[in-house]
Amino acid sequence: MSHRNARLTVHGRRLLVERVGAGRPIAHVAAELGISRPTAHKWVRRWRSEGEAGLHDRSSRPLRTPHRTATAVEARVCRLRQDRKLGPARLGPILDLPASTVHRILVRHGLNRLAFLDRPTGQVIRRYERDRPGELVHVDVKKLGRIPEGGGHKVLGRQAGRARRSSMGFDYVHSAVDDHSRLAYSEVHGDEKAATCAAFLDRAAAFFTTMGIHRIERVLTDNAWPYRKSFAWRDALSRLGATGKLTRAYRPQTNGKVERFNRTLLDEWAYLRPYTSNTERTQALNNFLHTYNHHRCHTALGGHPPITRVNNPAGQYS
Repeated sequence: MSHRNARLTVHGRRLLVERVGAGRPIAHVAAELGISRPTAHKWVRRWRSEGEAGLHDRSSRPLRTPHRTATAVEARVCRLRQDRKLGPARLGPILDLPASTVHRILVRHGLNRLAFLDRPTGQVIRRYERDRPGELVHVDVKKLGRIPEGGGHKVLGRQAGRARRSSMGFDYVHSAVDDHSRLAYSEVHGDEKAATCAAFLDRAAAFFTTMGIHRIERVLTDNAWPYRKSFAWRDALSRLGATGKLTRAYRPQTNGKVERFNRTLLDEWAYLRPYTSNTERTQALNNFLHTYNHHRCHTALGGHPPITRVNNPAGQYS
C-alpha cells in the first residue's frame, strides 16, 4: 500500500504509462507528475515486462535471510509454546535464545498470543474469512433478562432490584453478521421460535440488500431446534436462494464472528449504562447498530468500520 505522501498511486502509475505510451517524452511526463526520471523509467519498464500487475507495489521482504533461526530450533520453540504455554521471557533461557528472537519466531508462526491457541490442547485456532460480502452470514440468538419499569438492580441496588425482577422473563436478541465485512443486524423479540427466526432472516436479508449485499449464499447457525428442524427456517433459506450450515456441537468458535459480536453487543449496548426500562434499552439498539456498522473501528478490518467493506467502489480499504 502506498504511503499517504506518495507521488504515485496505482492510478498515477497508469497515467504515467498511458502518457508515455501516447508518445510523450518520459522526462516531460515525470515533471508533470512530480517524480524523477529514474522513477518514471522504473514504472514504465515494469509495465512493459509485467503488464498491469507491474504497477502494483511489491513486498519489501528479502528473497533469502541467511541468519534466520534454523528450522529445527523454530520447531522446538513452537512445540514448547504449545505444550507449556510459556512466554518469550521464559522460553528464551530454556532454549538459550534471546527473548526477542523467541518473540519473532512466535509471531512468524501465529503463536505470539495465547488467545490464538486452544488452551487445553495447544492447537492453533484456525481463523477464516470469506472472500466477499454475502458469501456467509452468521446468525445467533442472545438471551437477556428484561428490565422492570423504573430500573433493575443497576439502578436500585441489588436488594431492591432482586425484589422487582421476578416474572420479568427474557428478551431474545436475534443477530446476523456478514462474515467478510462484519456488517451486523439485530432485532429484539420475545422468543426464539421457528417463525420468529425465519421472519428475522427475511428482514436481515432486506437490510443487507439496502447496504449493498444483494445476495446471501450461505447462513451459518448453531444447532438450536429452529435451525435444524423447522420448515419455516428452510422456507426462509429457499426464498433467499441460500443454503443452511450448522456448527459442530459445542463448538462456538465455528460461529465465532457472531459470538464475538454478541459480546460487543453486551459491552456497548446492553450493559453500557443503567436503563430505567426495557423499552429504553430496546430503543437504544438502533443507535448502537449504526455506530457499529458506520463508525466503530474494527481491528480485523484494519481499523475501519464494516461499511467500508460493503460500499467500497474505489477499493481504498482493501
